[in-house]
Amino acid sequence: QVQLVESGGGLVQAGGSLRLSCAASGRFFGIYSMGWSRQAPGKQQRESVATIASDGTTNYADSVKGRFTISRDNAKNTVYLQLNSLKPEDTAVYFCNVEVRYRLAGPRLNSWGQGTQVTVSS
Repeated sequence: QVQLVESGGGLVQAGGSLRLSCAASGRFFGIYSMGWSRQAPGKQQRESVATIASDGTTNYADSVKGRFTISRDNAKNTVYLQLNSLKPEDTAVYFCNVEVRYRLAGPRLNSWGQGTQVTVSS
């Protein structure tokens, strides 16, 4: 099973920046798509914020385009999310997720991290 360890959350003032990291470890054949989602206070659903494919193709939610940047280091099995120009509405628990294959020709399965809190004060 893959283990995901997130770090980098915290409290920041509006306009500030944070960098989130999510490192994957464990026994698996390969990691494919990686991404970040968030769950705002009082909301039941998670919102996909950004994804990055194994070829480096990225996608962003409209609400974060131009402010957030997702990247990955395949050698370290780590995905990053740079959060700039933060707004109070960005306050949420941020979760990383990875698409993992445990054996050659096996199915791609999603795994989620435990979440890291980002709080933006006005």
